[in-house]
Amino acid sequence: MHPGIWLRPGAARWLLPALGGWVGGVALQLTQKTLWPSWWYALALVLGLMAGIGLLLRQARSRLPAVTMVLVVATLSFGQVGLRAVVFQARGLPTVLEGRDLQVTGVVTTMPQFGAAGMRLHMRIESARAGGVPVALPPLVLLGWYSSNGGTADDAPQPAGSVPAVWAGERWLMTVRLKAPHGNRNPHGFDYELWLWEHGLQATGYVRTGGGNDAPLRLGQTGRYPVEWLRQAVRQRIDARLVESAQAGWITALVTGDQHAIERADWDVFRATGVAHLMSISGLHITLFAWLATRLANAAWRRSSRLCLRLPAPQAALLGGLLLASAYALFSGWGVPSQRTVWMLAVVCGLRMAGRSWPWPMVWLLAGVVVLVMDPWALHQAGFWLSFVAVGVLFASDSPAAGVARLRPWSHLRAMLREQWVMTLALTPLVLLLFGQVSLVGFIANLFAIPWVTLLLTPLALLGVLAPPAWDLAAVAVAVLAAYLGWLAQLPHATLVVPAAPAWIGVAGVLGGLLLVLGLPARFRIVGAALVVPVLLWQSPRPLAGQFELLAADVGQGTAVLVRTSHHALLYDTGPRYSRDSDAGHRVLVPLLRALGVELDLLVLSHRDSDHVGGAQSVLAMQARARLIGSIEPEHGLWALRQGHRCEHGQSWQWDGVVFTILHPRPEDYGEGVKPNALSCVLRVSASGGASAHAAAALLTGDIEAAQEGQLVQGAATLQADLLLVPHHGSKTSSSAAFLDAVSPRVALVQNGYRNRFGHPAAAPMARYAERGIRVVDSPHCGAMRWSSVEPGVVACQREAERRYWQHPGR
Repeated sequence: MHPGIWLRPGAARWLLPALGGWVGGVALQLTQKTLWPSWWYALALVLGLMAGIGLLLRQARSRLPAVTMVLVVATLSFGQVGLRAVVFQARGLPTVLEGRDLQVTGVVTTMPQFGAAGMRLHMRIESARAGGVPVALPPLVLLGWYSSNGGTADDAPQPAGSVPAVWAGERWLMTVRLKAPHGNRNPHGFDYELWLWEHGLQATGYVRTGGGNDAPLRLGQTGRYPVEWLRQAVRQRIDARLVESAQAGWITALVTGDQHAIERADWDVFRATGVAHLMSISGLHITLFAWLATRLANAAWRRSSRLCLRLPAPQAALLGGLLLASAYALFSGWGVPSQRTVWMLAVVCGLRMAGRSWPWPMVWLLAGVVVLVMDPWALHQAGFWLSFVAVGVLFASDSPAAGVARLRPWSHLRAMLREQWVMTLALTPLVLLLFGQVSLVGFIANLFAIPWVTLLLTPLALLGVLAPPAWDLAAVAVAVLAAYLGWLAQLPHATLVVPAAPAWIGVAGVLGGLLLVLGLPARFRIVGAALVVPVLLWQSPRPLAGQFELLAADVGQGTAVLVRTSHHALLYDTGPRYSRDSDAGHRVLVPLLRALGVELDLLVLSHRDSDHVGGAQSVLAMQARARLIGSIEPEHGLWALRQGHRCEHGQSWQWDGVVFTILHPRPEDYGEGVKPNALSCVLRVSASGGASAHAAAALLTGDIEAAQEGQLVQGAATLQADLLLVPHHGSKTSSSAAFLDAVSPRVALVQNGYRNRFGHPAAAPMARYAERGIRVVDSPHCGAMRWSSVEPGVVACQREAERRYWQHPGR
């Protein structure tokens, strides 16, 4: 490809460094833990602009070092992104308004997302009052509308009652309770706070429908979000047409981009078979739509000689294809994958209409910069890297066979197979780096799924908007695809799961994957293979013999503690059930255990409360060899999933020199009418120490209360522990003075939800910890909490280890 009029030799010398500098400046700004004052960013922006203009003027007369252009443009992009972040952050929810009843008037901006417990919607706030006084709220908030009981202060969905039909564009008057955008922070976990930031959501909350509050009042349809209204109307038509279809949500997702319509079990199958990218509105769908639209526009335009005289048919076809593809992307929700594809198509169309072409690295990098100008925080999205690396690999590995493929069908098939194989090899290290797992059947799954979805299923789904019977045919196509993918997902070893390697090993593996597919000499491919191997063989570090480490996961209002020795692992409780279709096991613990490469030997369920056993089913489904003990009643359904026995005082075992002892309950404590909290399994874990080492210990207490604490003080041989899991999340009925004196911990961990409705931890017990000089660390401020018997006085906080300015401080 030859440089065109837009890329003269002089321009080529500075454009590539400029594009690279923009990406570098954005990446640098996104590493900031806290934001600077706005004037610093404004200064960087002004200096970058002035220096950039000066360089462009001087470039016409003399050649400048590329590094100068990189630094100047990086300064410009750093200031621009930082200033945007400061302005956005300044509109956040005032702390004094959190948890208060607020009367708001606002407009629904998106089609609501329905779940088993109710619905969630985005609302643009027009006015708000607190106690009759006008207050300023963030422009856009995320609301849950559950049952008529008014919801809960920690956004825990309640059983759905009669929730009215809500449409995008409607204006409502309602009472809500809001809180700052706060999410769970765990190693290798999903950054919910970044997701909220990217979508412009600066508060979350729920609609108050009880407790003496006025019922929400619909004020009318504004017509301000017609695309979202149309998407919702189409979704409703699909649901009504395919009410009997088990996979109707697949068609809804392909037409409207509503990925929430797909069941969680189906997403598990997609991930196991490597086709998840096909079930969202991806670049592939938009590109195919653009290609079809270009062909149709070209044929229609050629029918009019007058139109052809005004604008050549090829150029009109390019414009028509781009506009129609943009409309499809907008209709399907304007997600980041759709956006970057549209910008890529716009760049290519612009160059072709100019009659010139750029080298592919320029087109590739320019499209990435355009996406980052619109959404700088997309740089932290896995989809951004997957799509751009995929496009870059296709550009870089282009072969002469592509031209021959146009002439002979067999050659076309060979080219398609080669392309799929190249993509699989190149992206596998990146997928492992981002997700810690990759489908081993993905190659054969995509060979069928890609043409089936793009050439048959998606066109039928879209045609159904105009001719609803096409949705019936699409449902048949979905059923065929579902059967095929389900069969592949059930094959032994369908998925390769590896522990999450350090970033530098992962980056080296991605580089190795690229070297394998770029058609380089054999010696480079050997180097590439060598770089990939460490990604596959990496193992997460484990404690030394005689020592143990503890990780208290951030699961919100609930308990989940992972204890690891040098060769064994135990999970104490599994966190809460967030809703009927979501729990801490699936959302937090399963990804965490996979990332750490942990195979559980034992699952301890302290008692039956849902904030302790809510994620147990998901964990047991993933951990085939884990045994089960707990105080849950014999008829509890979890015993049917895994055989085990109840916990009792005196049970003890040893792993790798670490002693585990059950201190409570006693056999006689089990009986009719005993509260679940009183039966909580209390587990003491003690390191062996050594001649010169302290035998550190941890005490995990479940939800015991003062009465059970008293029994432990009187009956246990030793309660002393360096670390205490605060009983009952710090409730008023626990953490008695005698108990704290007997345990005498250095640090105490509280696993609780941000602004939870129980008010945990309560002030009175926290005062008792403070009186004794015990350091208390909680989940909202710390995120996941790491502790090791080697350093018993130290607690490492996930929020501090990976702090970024968009994350909530958990105040």
